[in-house]
Amino acid sequence: MASGQTLSAPDIQIRALESQDDFRGAVQLQKSIWGFEDVDLLPARLFVVATKIGGHAFGAFHNARMVAFCLSIPGLKTGGQYYLHSHMLGVAPEYRNYGIGRQLKLQQREEALSRELDLMEWTFDPLELKNAYFNIERLGAVIRRYVRNQYGKTSSQLHGGLPTDRCTAEWWLRSDRVVQAIAGRAFSKPAIEAKVTVPADIEQIRRNEPRRAREVQSALCDRFEELFSENLAVVAFEKSGTAGTYCFGRFA
Repeated sequence: MASGQTLSAPDIQIRALESQDDFRGAVQLQKSIWGFEDVDLLPARLFVVATKIGGHAFGAFHNARMVAFCLSIPGLKTGGQYYLHSHMLGVAPEYRNYGIGRQLKLQQREEALSRELDLMEWTFDPLELKNAYFNIERLGAVIRRYVRNQYGKTSSQLHGGLPTDRCTAEWWLRSDRVVQAIAGRAFSKPAIEAKVTVPADIEQIRRNEPRRAREVQSALCDRFEELFSENLAVVAFEKSGTAGTYCFGRFA
């Protein structure tokens, strides 16, 4: 984006990715966003397959430039429940904080609802507190699973050499919780029974104190797994100048 240029929501167009050029553009965006080496990239052929077997890919464009994308693939749970797994969503660094990620998630929701689906899931790093707040408070997702080192160590400097521990966000698309959250209204939450905090400066810790960052991550994992084993779920997220706090309660 040119120096001094401002950006507003109407400047962004969201559309389905369909052509080989579209898919190659999404691969290039992965490199610029995460700094992945080739071994960690989602190849263009995966975008092709996903869009032909019930998944979808969307791009956000500023003029003719793709500045963000998302990719989902179909999933099937034990018992026969179909859902969409949103595998990757990325926004070019200079286009963050304009609500583009939210636009893409809402487009994904609309697409899923058009297929009569009730659930979308995705994983996120629980040390990424901004993402946690967005997923839980802005979108209304709940968390009931924690996976240790889901993708193995990657070539991205953004992961700081840490194991890729991930939480799974469940987005129940038709629920009152989600409907109210995406409308920007307060939604009903169950009673909070436990809280787990992460230092607000965890990104700085990850960059400068990798051993301490690993200690924070390990303690977080142990506590999450303990609370999930008690049938609690993350149902709210609080943020302050000193910490991000995951709030656990009963979720039916």
